[in-house]
Amino acid sequence: MSTLGPDRSPSYVRRVALSSYLGTTIEYYDFLLYGTAAALVFNRVFFSNLSPVVGTLVALATLAAGYAARFVGAMVFGHFGDRFGRKNVMVVTMVTMGITSGVIGLLPTYDRIGAAAPLLLVMLRLVQGFAVGGEYGGAVLMVSEHASTEKRGLASSSAAMGAPTGSVLATGAMLWVASLPEDQMLSWGWRVPFLCSFGLLALGMYFRARISESPVFEDNRSATKAPAQGTPILALTRSEPATLLKSILFQIGPYCGMGVFAIFFLSYTPTIGHSRSAALTAVLLGTLSSIVMTPVYAALSDKIGRRPVIIAGISATAVLAFPIFHLVNTGSTATMVITVSLYLGFVMTSVNGVAPVMLTELFPTEVRYTAVSTSYQLAQTIGSGFSPLIATTLLAAAGGGTNTWPIALFLVVISVASAWAALSLPEHSGRDLDAVRAARPAATSNRTVTAAVDHSRG
Repeated sequence: MSTLGPDRSPSYVRRVALSSYLGTTIEYYDFLLYGTAAALVFNRVFFSNLSPVVGTLVALATLAAGYAARFVGAMVFGHFGDRFGRKNVMVVTMVTMGITSGVIGLLPTYDRIGAAAPLLLVMLRLVQGFAVGGEYGGAVLMVSEHASTEKRGLASSSAAMGAPTGSVLATGAMLWVASLPEDQMLSWGWRVPFLCSFGLLALGMYFRARISESPVFEDNRSATKAPAQGTPILALTRSEPATLLKSILFQIGPYCGMGVFAIFFLSYTPTIGHSRSAALTAVLLGTLSSIVMTPVYAALSDKIGRRPVIIAGISATAVLAFPIFHLVNTGSTATMVITVSLYLGFVMTSVNGVAPVMLTELFPTEVRYTAVSTSYQLAQTIGSGFSPLIATTLLAAAGGGTNTWPIALFLVVISVASAWAALSLPEHSGRDLDAVRAARPAATSNRTVTAAVDHSRG
């Protein structure tokens, strides 16, 4: 049993968990709100000089720009989080995201200032992506490095719950916007959800200001007697290349599943007779279920280990890919909604709910922020970002219609690769984070990481 200091008491850890949950909720509300607005409104208020189709394509292109900026943000904020501490970086990411999103709600439209309007929108979107790239890793580490060893998985799940919660809030806000008369929606209605970001920022900062720096980071800094030097991303790639690559690969498979069944399906299901609203309902129900199931799977991983839960979820995708497509293609709309929502809420969540704590336990303190942030953002960009395009291409190559077997086969292959990566990673549940670091092979020990960090200065 671990001994808890005053900054690791159960009540304090709950406060840290709440701060991490609110932080990721707010960040993903802001980030995902833009996605819905890009498809619904921005083509008409910021790109009104273009045709409707071209305007929509350009608006969605700005959406993609935010995803590209996430990886850059992960490296930059990971660097400062590993060198100077988790808390200050988390404050910066929250303030940056909150202010940026609020300012989007204040932007003049194309009709008011011409080409400057879309240019400002793209710049703000890049800043959004940059900020959210650094939030996830910090939120995960802040709570996992405060939590007791026995409940680290459950505590860390609070950060993972924020993404689906933010998605639900963003969807609800834009549903309200869409319900307004069109003239009101385009003149002021779309601005309201973005302006709410200012209030959410104040709420998040209230809780974030009431937590202290990670005790694991502080202990490590005291032990080394000096601030970390060099570049963590270079040290990470030199001392932990295999672990880093495997940590990315085990997440790519699940995110491909999410990209196919939560994004690609929104455009595919209407072509086979299901309504778009039914597809949205399936995704929304799956997202709501994932909020509930995330702590359940995380708590289970505290009992039986991280790898069994993660491998079970990845393997389930490989086993169920063909049956899911069969049910969607041949069943009723109700069958489609139930099938997809169960997959997103119960299969996907077994990985998403446990991946944060597993990533935390894989890397030394000196490079942990960088490792968790970059592996997560890169895996999500590759998996969720490219899988809808891959699925669309495979469907077209197979002749369209319900010829979805190449997509199912793609999910099977990538899931097998992800399961192998997860199986080959070490299991560190139930051990102190410092003990995990000390128990690593010499090639990845604290001394080697420190040497790599020092070498990266040259």
